[in-house]
Amino acid sequence: MSTRTRNSVHVAISIAHQSLSLITQGGDELAHYRVSTALNGPGEQNASGCTPLGGHYIRAMIGTGLPLNTVFRARRPTGELYTPELASMHPDRDWILSRILWLCGTEWGRNRGPGVDTFGRFIYIHGTPDTEPMGVARSHGCIRMRNADVADLFDRVTPGTRVIIT
Repeated sequence: MSTRTRNSVHVAISIAHQSLSLITQGGDELAHYRVSTALNGPGEQNASGCTPLGGHYIRAMIGTGLPLNTVFRARRPTGELYTPELASMHPDRDWILSRILWLCGTEWGRNRGPGVDTFGRFIYIHGTPDTEPMGVARSHGCIRMRNADVADLFDRVTPGTRVIIT
């Protein structure tokens, strides 16, 4: 996909439908994925464990060229690849795998700024173990995707791509 095409798309995330779509400026759907948003539902407050609503953009993209199932901690690859054996050694870990699309809010006082800042809350679109259900709200605030799906999305967007969460 050309840079020009990448810049003419936006990401639409529906909490109600637990889905993410890549949409052209003309309104055509280029891709559609099942996702998992926050178990605590929608919300913007710091430490709420909720998925923030409204306008956002992709501020940073992390994981270029890394293999699927790469494990991240604090946005850095740990050198591990996710396996069921690794998961059994860390049963309480919230796995962030494969790619990270770090979001930044665009609406001051709603999802940007003191007490409600999406970027400061470390809200990402990221991969999760393929054993985790999609279409079911279970995350800690982020938008979880299948590893192959997040890698596909990652290759179709650029920093600055608009993201709308409803």
